[in-house]
Amino acid sequence: MNKYIPQIYIHLKMNSETRTKQNLKRTLATAFLLAFISFGTFAAKKQVIVAQDGSGNFKTITEAINSVPDSNANEILIFIKNGIYKEKLNIPKAKTHISLLGQDVNKTIITYDDYASKKDSFGKDIGTSGSRSVYVQCNDFKAENITFENSSGPVGQAVALSVGGDRVFFENCRFLGFQDTIYTFGNTNRQYFYKCYIEGTVDFIFGAATAVFEKCEIFCKKAGYITAASTPEGQKYGYVFQNCKISGSAPAKSFFLGRPWRPNANVVFIKCELPALIKPEGWNNWGKESNEKTAFYAEYKNKGEGYQPENRVKWSKQLTKNEAEKYAVSNVLGDWKPEK
Repeated sequence: MNKYIPQIYIHLKMNSETRTKQNLKRTLATAFLLAFISFGTFAAKKQVIVAQDGSGNFKTITEAINSVPDSNANEILIFIKNGIYKEKLNIPKAKTHISLLGQDVNKTIITYDDYASKKDSFGKDIGTSGSRSVYVQCNDFKAENITFENSSGPVGQAVALSVGGDRVFFENCRFLGFQDTIYTFGNTNRQYFYKCYIEGTVDFIFGAATAVFEKCEIFCKKAGYITAASTPEGQKYGYVFQNCKISGSAPAKSFFLGRPWRPNANVVFIKCELPALIKPEGWNNWGKESNEKTAFYAEYKNKGEGYQPENRVKWSKQLTKNEAEKYAVSNVLGDWKPEK
């Protein structure tokens, strides 16, 4: 069994500064027991270690991904030690059942600095998709304790993460960028973001996939739009934000909850904290009145200065309790039950 496994699976969720010494001892004892049990639970899974100092199996994440067999059917855990990994990372569709686990979410950073208007070798713009720092194409993928960054700055469209797989799970991850930080795509794909931090300016969560954001912090910079969904016609769910905290450095009344990249955009905010930076009208039609008849924008029991249901655009909706219950995570994700 690898010596790093105890570090990987011990998660001390509580803040040690607020514990009494007695509680701390009890928590450490419990964590030690869980780590001991995990030896048996995870011994059968293949694990590799990425470390820039050469102490692991690979020095780059790309090398570790390339080592995974195509059509892999068993989970492979790739533990990434702290470091700034400047890699334009591509995880192909054939590389399934991969889990990336960072040592520390603030110190395990995957970053690149491409942007949409950057020229390729033929003098053409690389485009939004080409700007991505990390591209996840495969199904059954998980990432935990990792920062995904596009470091190009406020230069227009610049994607930190492009994710086009089904059953893709991000837990306790950070996504840093400006415009177009996270691109979720694939009409039938389901993606789950749990206790993540996402920041940006314009349309910084965008795409067609079904995606749940639960207990996440959404940080708004400057002014803009949180979402730009392109939900296909007939797709039951688009973006669902559950118990999230919207925060930011943007001025008051400078941010919309969303605008429709495609006519049938579907976005719901449920029991989220909305600060004063959210515009009273809430939603934008992207300059097309016809979108008001097709887009579905709704809220339920949000709170904060930015939650002004009486001032919302008339074509948005306030859900009833029964309607809101249909957006439970288990309903949205269907037969997929991510393991936290």
